[in-house]
Amino acid sequence: MSRHTRRRSSLQVRLSVAGAGILAVVAAATTVNFASAGETHRSGSTAKAGHAVFVQGNELVGSTIHVFERGDDGALSAAGRYATGGKGGDQVDAPTDSLASQGSLVYDDRSGSLLAVNAGSGTVTSFRVQGRKLTSRQVISSGGDFPASVAVSGSLAYVMNAGGKGSIQGFRITAKGLVPLSGSHRSLGLDNKKVPLFSSSPGQVAFTPDGRALVVTTKSANTVEVFPMRHDGRPAHQPVVNDSAGGVPFAITFDKGGRMLVAEAEKSTVTTYKVRADGTLKVVQQPLANGQNTLCWLERAGDFFYGGNTGNSTVTGYRTDRHGKLALTNDVGIATPPSAMSQGVIDLAVTRDGKFLYVQNAVSGTVDGFRVGRNGSLTKIATVTGLPAFAESGMEGIVAV
Repeated sequence: MSRHTRRRSSLQVRLSVAGAGILAVVAAATTVNFASAGETHRSGSTAKAGHAVFVQGNELVGSTIHVFERGDDGALSAAGRYATGGKGGDQVDAPTDSLASQGSLVYDDRSGSLLAVNAGSGTVTSFRVQGRKLTSRQVISSGGDFPASVAVSGSLAYVMNAGGKGSIQGFRITAKGLVPLSGSHRSLGLDNKKVPLFSSSPGQVAFTPDGRALVVTTKSANTVEVFPMRHDGRPAHQPVVNDSAGGVPFAITFDKGGRMLVAEAEKSTVTTYKVRADGTLKVVQQPLANGQNTLCWLERAGDFFYGGNTGNSTVTGYRTDRHGKLALTNDVGIATPPSAMSQGVIDLAVTRDGKFLYVQNAVSGTVDGFRVGRNGSLTKIATVTGLPAFAESGMEGIVAV
């Protein structure tokens, strides 16, 4: 029996109940469309992207990247669409988000590359970004089944495969695209089918800010697993398995001090950790509840953080003080209320300057843009409609630069 199977049956029950709540929200909405998401970007000095927002369509028949020009005021206008050369995917019983992950679309500032998973094909696509144009497409095997998340650090990219036993696979980012890194493949020891159940798939792969560790969240096992990285860019052969402080760990981000924040879906909490050099985790702050329903996605905007609550279509704002203590930006835990055009909140993307936040709405097939206020408040400035809404699958992945 896999080391990850011991908690699976009870988890599936809990997330199925959450999924039922999500579908109830859908039924009450005035617009009935669907979608999905996941995002990450790395700062650097040689960015080749102009002000843009990239959205991964994750279409089953052939995935595409929808490109939007971003104005100085944060408004969006369509600027093209590009085929990834691979197929989108849809996890079993996914209630709103087809890939059930964060980080399925990544912009690497250092190389000017956009990396996208093709879950239905078992491949990853890299593009060169020139302003708002995508060129030099490369499609390469992900090294496993159902790739769902990508992490970048320096010249390294690691892909998390959610299907089968689950795995991570390393690549070098070169001028010609991605090159597989021999000896970097590691199993996650899961027990999934090639297309995983949404509740038993891993949530995200992420590098610590110093690049010395690679972290993976596993929902059903309720663990946060850390692979210490060797100097040659390869991870330790076995992860350090840490029990999650909160139920159903999903998304990962980091504060300015390098502390790790993990969003937990079961009770919509966020736990703050210190990642030790040996791969063990120290809880810096116990799970902080936001009072919302099914928090899965979490992104940083300077001293603020924003979380996507897909169960009731809200976005929660958080702030940290100079000691790294996390608190809600307001008493009710809602930075922006839901609307008929903003149903099924999933992934989020923040611009590099932290001034704008973009939110994917799975049910509505829309993306909302917000201006981030000095106190962390959000003011809506844009809504883009007509994106692939969640049905058999839906959009999954968003990046803002």
